[in-house]
Amino acid sequence: MKRVRPLHRKSCLELLEVRSNALPAVMKEGSVASQECPLVTFNHTVRDLISKHGKEWCLEHGIVEFPAEDFRFSVIMPVFNEANTIEEMIDRVCQVDLPLQLVVVDDGSTDGTSETLRKLNGSGELDKANGFGSIDVKLLFHKNNQGKGAALKTGFLAASGDVVGIQDADREYDPQEFIILLSTILADQADVVYGSRFATTNSNQDKQGTSPGWHRWGNGLITSLSNLKTGLNVTDAETCYKVIRKSVLDQFVDGLIEKRFGIELEMTAKIAKLNGVRFDERPISYKKRTYAEGKKIGIKDGFRAMWCIMKY
Repeated sequence: MKRVRPLHRKSCLELLEVRSNALPAVMKEGSVASQECPLVTFNHTVRDLISKHGKEWCLEHGIVEFPAEDFRFSVIMPVFNEANTIEEMIDRVCQVDLPLQLVVVDDGSTDGTSETLRKLNGSGELDKANGFGSIDVKLLFHKNNQGKGAALKTGFLAASGDVVGIQDADREYDPQEFIILLSTILADQADVVYGSRFATTNSNQDKQGTSPGWHRWGNGLITSLSNLKTGLNVTDAETCYKVIRKSVLDQFVDGLIEKRFGIELEMTAKIAKLNGVRFDERPISYKKRTYAEGKKIGIKDGFRAMWCIMKY
């Protein structure tokens, strides 16, 4: 796997602020949907901005044309016992200004999450739309809890978009940042993009949020060992925010084995082994929650991560 450029130094949140100002008419809710063909209208606006600011400036700020009128970005949301946040996170994903499919996989929740999802679906509250038109929201249910890896595999196999991204059902990650992560793929300069929680600079750390020192150290160790095994130079191998072309994902999805959080290292290893895959990485925000707030990954998952590094 080939890295396409050095690590971006500006955070996605910084770039989104500039993008929002540059695309006021397009970013305004409903402004694109009123046109006959939303993606054609958007692409026309992007070409005007490229003429004004240049292609590289627009790419850096996530202002990129969509490659086809039927392009769709599939977001996979694995869920286990997130009754307090699931409705909010579905709404936040659907507010992202991209042509979307959202696949929610409930992994045997026991806290009322499953009931909330069925209620939302039955009441029509999942009939979502944004500036690019209607959003295909798909609900899938595991009878019993199998783990994040199993839920992701179920979601991957149900995805129909051209590019696939992963979104947890808590508030740790900001789905608006998908716009920036996706841009290098839309420009056909990358096939896989990781959002790094730890690639911060002093200028953007406050905007990105913080993570405790022990958390950064543990993830840094795992990432370093993963890099030694794969030959990559990522700064956050275990990030949730992995954005992947569906054509790349399809090359290894059937063989995914890890049921729990080890899926992150397994995916990284299997992507690294693919020939000709282009990789990019961008700093993202991260608001780590506590175990009291529902954090699920634990010390045993750290040991499993080490095992996955050696195995894959």
